[in-house]
Amino acid sequence: MSIAIISPGRDVSSWVKTFEKVDSGIDVQVFPNIIDKKSVEVVILWQHPKGILKEFPNLKLICSMGAGVDHILSDSEIPFSMPITRIVDPGLTIPMTNYVVMATLNFQRQLFRYQTNQKLKIWDMSNPELETRVGVMGVGALGSDVIEKLKLLRFPVFGYGNSPKSGTDYPYYHGDELPLFLKEVNLIICMLPLTPRTENILDMGFFRKCNKGTYIINVARGNHLVEEDLLAAIDEGIISGAFLDVFRKEPLPKEHPFWNSDKITVTPHIASVTNPDSAIPQIIENYKRIKNHEPLLNKINPILGY
Repeated sequence: MSIAIISPGRDVSSWVKTFEKVDSGIDVQVFPNIIDKKSVEVVILWQHPKGILKEFPNLKLICSMGAGVDHILSDSEIPFSMPITRIVDPGLTIPMTNYVVMATLNFQRQLFRYQTNQKLKIWDMSNPELETRVGVMGVGALGSDVIEKLKLLRFPVFGYGNSPKSGTDYPYYHGDELPLFLKEVNLIICMLPLTPRTENILDMGFFRKCNKGTYIINVARGNHLVEEDLLAAIDEGIISGAFLDVFRKEPLPKEHPFWNSDKITVTPHIASVTNPDSAIPQIIENYKRIKNHEPLLNKINPILGY
């Protein structure tokens, strides 16, 4: 029995070293140099070639390298019955929350305006703080922590999700209540899982329901955002700007208009990066549970998409 890591174009040497450190008895094979495919019963995936898992006849478990699983569920050739797990880790939550709080404060305290003023040697003390009402779309483990920290900073915070949720200490909207949610806020943080229902949710129809001047932060997935619609909404003055960490194509192509927009901040998908030291013990535990026919940690529901 062995574990295969399939993550084309990504340096996974730190993952291999961590496996050796934590349990040297586990055989780890790395794509594309997977010699014994029949021995592979567990795969760790990130942006794998679609359809490749058919080459592993004894596969029993799929593990995502991160918190998201949309890159796995988009492979239509994976059997519906195949168990899939993801990484749930405070090591992912804390950096994500810090990133989102940073982007929110940059908007509220207008750092971008002062950076421009510095270049022009303008001393302008007017309106130093914007009224900011924050809407968090996606209130799972990551989104809930963001809401908690923003509430500590005394921001008015509203939550939105696909399903009903009871007992929250903040106003919560779900499903068809999206327009009501959007009317409450002027800064939107997208932390939704990527599912057929949420793909392309940030489009012109969405932006036209927003309060004029709303700001967008996207740390979820690039396919949530219709990029040309964001540019058009900014040009029309509907949206004031955006802070983006995820994109439809990564790395972001050099010719992409986002690079040259003074209303958009681009970061290279670094809001939260999986730490092998935290992730691999979870994977090894599930590796053992598969062998012992025990319930798995952090197993996802393929119908819900998370």
